Amino acid sequence: MNKNTKVLALKYRPQTFNDLIGQDVVAETISNSIKANKVPNAYLFTGIRGIGKTTTARIVAKSLNCSNGIDNLCKEELCENCNAISNSNHIDVLEMDAASKTGVDDVRDLIEFSRYGPTTAKYKIFIIDEVHMLSKQAFNALLKTLEEPPEYLKFIFATTEIKKIPITVVSRCQRFDLSRIKSLELFDFIKKIKEKENGNASDDALKLIVKISEGSVRDALSLLDRALLTLDKDKELDLAAAQKIFGYFDKSQLIDLFELIFEGKETEVLNTYREIYNQGVEPKIFINDFLELLYYFKNIDSLNLDGNNFLLNDEEFNKIKDLSEKVNNETLILFWQFTIKTLEELDIVSNQHLSMEMFLIRLIHLKSIKQESDKYKEDSKLLSESENQTSFSSKKTNEDIFGIKDKSETIGQMKNIVQEKDIKEKENNNIETNTSLINSFDDLLKACSSKKEIKLKYELEKNVNLVSFENKRIEISFNEDLDKDFIKDLSTKLFEWTNERWIISLSKTKGQPSKKEEEINQKKELIESVKNSSIYKDILKSFPDAELIDVKPRKED
Repeated sequence: MNKNTKVLALKYRPQTFNDLIGQDVVAETISNSIKANKVPNAYLFTGIRGIGKTTTARIVAKSLNCSNGIDNLCKEELCENCNAISNSNHIDVLEMDAASKTGVDDVRDLIEFSRYGPTTAKYKIFIIDEVHMLSKQAFNALLKTLEEPPEYLKFIFATTEIKKIPITVVSRCQRFDLSRIKSLELFDFIKKIKEKENGNASDDALKLIVKISEGSVRDALSLLDRALLTLDKDKELDLAAAQKIFGYFDKSQLIDLFELIFEGKETEVLNTYREIYNQGVEPKIFINDFLELLYYFKNIDSLNLDGNNFLLNDEEFNKIKDLSEKVNNETLILFWQFTIKTLEELDIVSNQHLSMEMFLIRLIHLKSIKQESDKYKEDSKLLSESENQTSFSSKKTNEDIFGIKDKSETIGQMKNIVQEKDIKEKENNNIETNTSLINSFDDLLKACSSKKEIKLKYELEKNVNLVSFENKRIEISFNEDLDKDFIKDLSTKLFEWTNERWIISLSKTKGQPSKKEEEINQKKELIESVKNSSIYKDILKSFPDAELIDVKPRKED
């Protein structure tokens, strides 16, 4: 294929490590390992689409098999091996797409093919793209060969989803995480490509391409290719033309819309949104851009023009900075939450356009409510301050000029009989509450008896083993017969009885025996002591078949 007829992403595909952009650490590490002759059994490249995983794999294959060696790697005049690898037709370098060959049989054929040494090159190399698509059985079949391959065999894997690859495979590879390309690096790169192609595009249009590509070189080159082909050569690709081609609208319109919302101009807000909608902008794209703008309003002080991924030009940046000073952070966060909720609602409503208009109207009213609330708080604050000042001044000048002080004290002493009765009842309730304080497990059992909580007392005595009893904290262990609502019931009753919150925690520690178990143990000890007594032994002499069943204390007359 003629090089001039290729798409830009293929035409300017890197051929050496020096051609790679944004992956300097990866390139240097691999180059050093090849120069030191410490080549791993397998490489694993992972990262987002279009950042050079497959390209790096081919460069590694060329570096290992180049006739001129790693130091003089072919760039312009390719040797036989490099030329064949670049065209994906080298006999010893097999490039396989795991998305189309996912089964264990494909991997077995690969392993069978690996038994034979290289024909013309130094190494036999298997490049497996989208390796995460292999089946579990295929990965298992590959494990042994991957761990101990022949000296001439190397594997190179590439994937966008590293989490789908078994950890047993990842641990047998030397992993390299390829990062997104930084905005400035990508901008400089596509600007050079534009100049080589004699393209006519403004810097603002290129910045928009960088933004849309999200750090992917292939995406950026594809968008540039599309943009340069859309317009005639004598016309410049400016920002407006680029926005129209890629379906993006001018951010300045959104900033103006935001300003109108804060001014409460409902009609103008709706007209501005309709202009944006008529440009072909979908409601979901609009609301995502709205969220993006809210982020910039909130964090504009911590950003700069070089580090904002070219989302804003100088004019937009300065306008947002000026507007952000007039808006408080509480309002912006409230808008953010409201916008997120509206984004979820878009999947429910049938007419998203009407939903967006109602969303903007609600934002206007939300802003007015917030302003009224702030004004009310401010007025309340001023009023309370003035009252404090008045009361303070009245205390200073409070003199009994007219002899009213004694009368007021007499009036203050007069009380309603019903009020006195209520106060006495409350005092009695407080005394009752204080007297019913529970300081031990035995106190708790007594409280259950006095309050007629028979079920609760039964559970405490039979199914609960006490671990610790501290101030408003009970730690217990329990057996399998304990009622499922016991803890809830006990907490409720303790709060009713003491008017305080109690913490009831479960412990793995065995704890003390339950009250029922203690009674049984005491009974056993009493029986054993009686069996050892002389009276019992004398009875056995007269009645050898006698058996002691129970011991009861004698009732005194």
